[in-house]
Amino acid sequence: MLFEVQCCFCAGAWAAVIILAFAVAEANLSETDADAKKKTSVELLRRSGLEKEFEGLRLRRNSLIHARRDGAAITLDNQYDDRSQLEEEARAAVCLMFKAFYSQVGT
Repeated sequence: MLFEVQCCFCAGAWAAVIILAFAVAEANLSETDADAKKKTSVELLRRSGLEKEFEGLRLRRNSLIHARRDGAAITLDNQYDDRSQLEEEARAAVCLMFKAFYSQVGT
């Protein structure tokens, strides 16, 4: 999935980068935790000591993938008018992804 993050980043698909970066972090934490099948992403982050750092990314990812009746988390206008802000979010997400990816011994 790291390659997918790279492709999306290079293409400027900022929302996809945010979603995939969290997925990579979560997948890596699942792989390195023996009891992962019984744990939510919040529990995995808590056990790894990354919960507070990842809270914003987790909430942003959730807002992007879960539909809401009161409006979209991101609109077409946001994707064109707020590209620099979305790029900053994507860069921060990638930094956190690598922090989680390399936080475990042996990774």
